[in-house]
Amino acid sequence: MPHCIIEYSQNLEQEVPPLDWMESVQQACIASGLFEANDIKLRAFACKHFITGGVQDAFVHVTIRLLPGRTAQQKSELSQSVLETLCRFSVKQVSLSVEICEMAQDSYIRKVIST
Repeated sequence: MPHCIIEYSQNLEQEVPPLDWMESVQQACIASGLFEANDIKLRAFACKHFITGGVQDAFVHVTIRLLPGRTAQQKSELSQSVLETLCRFSVKQVSLSVEICEMAQDSYIRKVIST
């Protein structure tokens, strides 16, 4: 845990490779001290069709889904840290946002199948 889902406007791929966004978010999660590196799951999705404020401005939105157990302060510090790391990229005219979502522990199940 956590699941970090990065949605970004496709027009940003020319400026920042998706792997760079992912590594940046991963490092912020590790630096938080809340997670072990092996537990962090990341994925990134380019949005081809989008409208932001009535125009096609670039954006990056990170959703961090995690199980309960962190304090409000820990979640706030995590979202701030992720936002700060996104700001380090030299992208102009972009909207950056981070959201922490708690998953319901009683409905989250997981099974790892290995060979």
